[in-house]
Amino acid sequence: MKHQLAFREDRSFTIVQFTDLHWKNGGFEDQQTRGLMEEVLEAEQPDLVVFTGDIIYTGYVTPGDPVCEHPLQAFRDAVHAVEVRGIPWAVVFGNHDTESIITRGELMETVLEHPHTVTQRGPAEVNGIGNYALHITGTDGTTAAALYFFDSGCLSPVPHVPGYDWIRPDQIQWYAGESVKLREQMNGVVLPALAFFHIPLQEYKEVWESVPCYGNKFEDVCCARLNSGLFASMVELGDVMGTFAGHDHINDYWGELQGIRLCYGRATGYNTYGKEGFTRGARIIRLRQGERSFETWLRLADGTVISQQPEHLPGV
Repeated sequence: MKHQLAFREDRSFTIVQFTDLHWKNGGFEDQQTRGLMEEVLEAEQPDLVVFTGDIIYTGYVTPGDPVCEHPLQAFRDAVHAVEVRGIPWAVVFGNHDTESIITRGELMETVLEHPHTVTQRGPAEVNGIGNYALHITGTDGTTAAALYFFDSGCLSPVPHVPGYDWIRPDQIQWYAGESVKLREQMNGVVLPALAFFHIPLQEYKEVWESVPCYGNKFEDVCCARLNSGLFASMVELGDVMGTFAGHDHINDYWGELQGIRLCYGRATGYNTYGKEGFTRGARIIRLRQGERSFETWLRLADGTVISQQPEHLPGV
């Protein structure tokens, strides 16, 4: 790996999550997106940036609206603010990144051209492109935390099942294998971990309906119709303490279910739908070495920092 991810001397590690940029052609809205990203990066000085899907938009547009004619260049432009600062960055693909024009394989080739990315193609025998694990080194030089990245796909591959794709059984088996391997390397110690994907799991709906959550839900949870069991595997293995998704642009809540905090990012891109008064932004995540917990907050385009999101009680 080109960059070694490591906790700082103060034992902190900060991640910025950008999601749903929907970059098209570098027009006015895209430049607004870049300006927001630059402001967040300058303010937070992260150790890692994670793009949780739909970095570019290759889907249908209303006739007369701007289109993404050059998707590979659009991707380069979308990540430029991070790449030019030399910040390590990782990506998982969303449903709109390769909806038309290009394939995931072609887009991954462009991702890997960048000197500062820590993204990996992932195992060829596992469904999707971009299933990979990264480790964060502690101040003593040993592995202290793990990050898992999943390709959550596009649309359902089963004709009679409508809606979005799901993380497949072989991806879950891959994750379990990586988790067990790391535990064995650490002599049985279960290190704290985070997981990133684009399309939320079904448990994102369950957590909102069953326990107190913090943040906003202005649209349905657009998850797959099938539950393939990733969340159950995470609970059983006991390493993942937080998951981070995008996809639903006007949801930004988090809640804890079975010991795992299910978190939405804050939609970053201006070239997509939103809600009046729901300012674009980013989610920030801070790990501390040796602690099985994390802090998280939002930083918005207007400079507002939201460290305490409004509480939602189930049934209210």
